Amino acid sequence: MFHKEGYRIIIISTIILGVGIILIENLISLNWLNKVLSLTLLFFYVIILQFFRNPKRYTKVNDHHIIAPVDGKVVVIEEVYEKEYFKDKRLQISIFMSPLNVHVTRYPISGTINYSTYHPGKYLVAWHPKASEENERTTIVVENKNIGEILYRQIAGALAKRIVNYAKPNEIAIQGEDAGFIKFGSRVDLFLPLDAKINIKLNDTVKGGERIIATL
Repeated sequence: MFHKEGYRIIIISTIILGVGIILIENLISLNWLNKVLSLTLLFFYVIILQFFRNPKRYTKVNDHHIIAPVDGKVVVIEEVYEKEYFKDKRLQISIFMSPLNVHVTRYPISGTINYSTYHPGKYLVAWHPKASEENERTTIVVENKNIGEILYRQIAGALAKRIVNYAKPNEIAIQGEDAGFIKFGSRVDLFLPLDAKINIKLNDTVKGGERIIATL
């Protein structure tokens, strides 16, 4: 199953693959070179397919749980000052996605979307300390009656040039459902209340839509 954001790229890539192999077969007489070029085209085609994969995830909706919004590696767990929306101290959890991870963003909690804003910006590497404030990004705040408000931020990386965000103010978010997509390597930050009980540790690998990262 592939994400809808990849349909156009997959179709174009399929055409390029087909035409490329036909041209290689007809224009290159050296058998070994023919095979190398065909396998190279096929390799890049498979990379594109796996990047846009959208596996089914089974979320156990719970209004006291905050689940991982994306697949990836936990690279930050710390208390910080969040200055865009809350303007106070929060627990930040950052998850880094490599180009090999699933890049679907899922809602970490159910509730009402109170804030959703896009910020154009730079394309620093996703693990850069300034990436959260200077890179292309979107900031989304979701609120429910048990957890209150949490903020998650989709952050473009050095390769990611387009963030897709489906969250719209005043709409209802359902925990685990598709909230957007980030193309190529990137990061997602979450900002949680200070009394949240963290269920993960640094360098953990998490699965979006399923792994519980914190409870309240």
